[in-house]
Amino acid sequence: MSTATTTSEPAPSPEAAAAPYAFFHPRVVRTLRLSPTLLRVVLGGEELGAVVSGGRDQRFKLFLPQPGQRAPVLPDVLDSAWYPRWRALDPEVRGIMRTYTIRDARPAAAGRTAEVDVDFALHGDIGPASRWAGRAAPGDLVSILAPVVRDNGGVDFRLPDDARWVLLTADETALPAVAGILASLPAGLPVRAWIEVAHPDDRVPLPTAAAADVTWVVRGRSDLPLAEAVAARPLPGPPAAGYAWLAGEASSVRALRRSLVGGHGLDRRRVAFTGYWRRGTTEDDLLAEGVAAAGED
Repeated sequence: MSTATTTSEPAPSPEAAAAPYAFFHPRVVRTLRLSPTLLRVVLGGEELGAVVSGGRDQRFKLFLPQPGQRAPVLPDVLDSAWYPRWRALDPEVRGIMRTYTIRDARPAAAGRTAEVDVDFALHGDIGPASRWAGRAAPGDLVSILAPVVRDNGGVDFRLPDDARWVLLTADETALPAVAGILASLPAGLPVRAWIEVAHPDDRVPLPTAAAADVTWVVRGRSDLPLAEAVAARPLPGPPAAGYAWLAGEASSVRALRRSLVGGHGLDRRRVAFTGYWRRGTTEDDLLAEGVAAAGED
């Protein structure tokens, strides 16, 4: 179906008229170890100048090569119907797809191509993304499906206009998103954040103009687990004036949401929550479950 713009209506803006995402095929420029668990991989390429991040917890799709491949295998045609084409490829051959946060996107500058920063939580050889990142070297090829307009639907943190305080919870997999959120908040806004990490040295700097109270929970070393630490303290302000964003392991996120809504009286419509991973399940398993569920509807 096609549509036309009449002379009585304003023409759509370039952002509104453009597709919200596009495929890019950058290469690794460099890596930077941020902490014992966190590794930053910088992707570069002239085409990345078209990437437009919405900031905050902006997500995108990363495609990695299978072992023995130089570049990830993708469908021959990369249009809006790319996903069923990718699903139809041999799982042992097609590019490994994972969801990550754009930590930063920089346009080209003198002597440097455009770049995108991606921060990985490393867990050894447990998963293909962690395994790839731990061995990433300059020149390695990947593909990404990334936003090319700022308001693209890939941002979950949407601060209400009437919010007077913010609550954040995360584990290390969501730490890049927390960093982006904190950097985006207005000066002086009260924020209480709880972040669970694997190692004491994972407590990385989180610059913000907000009035942020950050509690680091070191797994296995803190007095209280993350959910109990959050439940033990009152909300930063009246429930009706707050906004919460929760991310990390799916079951923990659901438990925290129940605690905030049922125990603290926060309106469920003012709680954004995302399971970045699920214990005992890969992203491939979750994708397969989603496809199966859609087929049953």
